[in-house]
Amino acid sequence: MPTATTTAALLEKLKIVDVNPGACTGPDGWIFDADDKPLHSCNPTTGERIATVNHCSLETYDKVVAATTQAFASWRMVPAPKRGEVVRDLGNALREMKEPLGDLVSLEMGKIRAEGHGEVQEMIDICDFAVGLSRQLYGLTMQSERPAHRMMEQWHPLGPVSIITAFNFPVAVWAWNSALAAVCGDPVIWKPAEPTPLCSIAVQHIANRVMADHGLSGIFTLTVGSGRIVGEKMLGDPRIPLISFTGSTSIGKRVASKVAERFGRTILELGGNNAIVVTEDANLDLATRAILFGAVGTAGQRCTSTRRIIAHTSIVDVLCERLVKAYGQVRIGDPLDAATLMGPLVTPSALDDMFKAVDQAVAQGGTVLCGGKKRPDLGPQFVEPTIIRMPTQSGIVKEETFAPILYVLEYGHFSEALAIHNDVPQGLSSAIFTESMRKAEEFVSPRGSDCGIANVNIGTSGAEIGGAFGGEKETGGGRESGSDSWKVYMRRQTNTVNWSMDLPLAQGIHFGE
Repeated sequence: MPTATTTAALLEKLKIVDVNPGACTGPDGWIFDADDKPLHSCNPTTGERIATVNHCSLETYDKVVAATTQAFASWRMVPAPKRGEVVRDLGNALREMKEPLGDLVSLEMGKIRAEGHGEVQEMIDICDFAVGLSRQLYGLTMQSERPAHRMMEQWHPLGPVSIITAFNFPVAVWAWNSALAAVCGDPVIWKPAEPTPLCSIAVQHIANRVMADHGLSGIFTLTVGSGRIVGEKMLGDPRIPLISFTGSTSIGKRVASKVAERFGRTILELGGNNAIVVTEDANLDLATRAILFGAVGTAGQRCTSTRRIIAHTSIVDVLCERLVKAYGQVRIGDPLDAATLMGPLVTPSALDDMFKAVDQAVAQGGTVLCGGKKRPDLGPQFVEPTIIRMPTQSGIVKEETFAPILYVLEYGHFSEALAIHNDVPQGLSSAIFTESMRKAEEFVSPRGSDCGIANVNIGTSGAEIGGAFGGEKETGGGRESGSDSWKVYMRRQTNTVNWSMDLPLAQGIHFGE
């Protein structure tokens, strides 16, 4: 089906009349910056233009932030369970639009249809989680050393939250942050990645309808703009106490330093260089399937994609044979075709980065076992998933390349495997395949994996929303989604209430008596 026809059909299902009503949403709806620079959204499968939207100007950005700041003044006083009702309706609206929104993710980003639909399901799941959370924003009570005193802590809304998302999860990461922020009493300002503006506009339309049903505005807002202009303005904006940034480590460093200069907070979800350790007694059937999905899913463009295999010397050759056979069965093509297992890379520059990495790996002694080629017969941004056997972990193996490249290394003793595993700058996701209880427990112990996520007998991709998501080292240390991640969206306040007629001081101090 031609791109234009596909786009029009999806927009109709999503109830979007105009693909370019403007790049921003303010208190009175869409704002059109007629004189600002246009942004073209392209289909990575064909290279064809899908739509054109306008970048948000700084003047319009200020209007949006002002509206969000004004909305915070009243939203923070709405009881949290009532805020949860809005998020519940957002989740239900996403349920109704799951198929067309998931297809739009596949069309604009290039991930296969099952993954596009799965991403929208993550949005629905986090809304469900947040609704329950809206009745559990709990504090503590503490025993005071002074008689007739009560000590407690409360969690209060923080303020407007800026969400800067990456192209690879163009809608789910917004929901991870927005659903939690909303029930915590914080309005959100979204700056999506430039390759995927249409997905953000579609979600904003859904959010606008939900807000209208509740007589609200300014709780969910959108600013489609460049990182150099709108992004930089956000980093230094004192009206925004928290910025959640998903992207590269190099840009994350700038985000962290600029926001810290004004004593703002950050949630940083940055690079990953995720490994799977495969021991001599591992179930190779399970390991092969997990590695295949982890390395090939989303064409290797997940922050949790499997990039390194650390296999015991006794099984590494057999594992490589299995992987090469499995890779040969991967169907590459149109992500909207249900039979496709791997779609295109998102941009031409991603293609260039992949083959620079392949060349470097070969120059550093690597042997390409399969793949390593472009597929122009399928489209301008298609590649073959690639497996490279490396003699040591050095150079390019320690870098994150956002592409379907899998490096295979081998080890002799388990301590060596752990040393290889942790000897990279990134620390997001990790896994081990083993039948040994002791090795499994050591992998998740303090001397095991140094990542924020450590799995046993499942792969590195596919985190559930119930657990806190994030990593250590150059991954940034941020946490989103489940567990107690909600606390970063709120401010802690300690209260002491004296209900006596006396004024005893702490530590038994006597003053002025």
